[in-house]
Amino acid sequence: MTCVVCKLGQTRPGKTSVTLDRGQMTLVFKSVPAEVCENCGEAYVSREVSRQLLASAEQAAGLGVQVDVRDFSSSHA
Repeated sequence: MTCVVCKLGQTRPGKTSVTLDRGQMTLVFKSVPAEVCENCGEAYVSREVSRQLLASAEQAAGLGVQVDVRDFSSSHA
């Protein structure tokens, strides 16, 4: 797809990092599958990946996590 940010590049399969903040909690997910713009680097995650990220965040919040860095690809293989 054409990048909606720069409107010049095409997206290609790749990986990105996603940071989620909620109240006092900060979660960083590394190696998240995404479509990444070859021109500007903007990353787009799928609806399913977004669902998985949010489910992990809900679980972490329930456990009282304040700060965590996770490898998405190994925890969602």
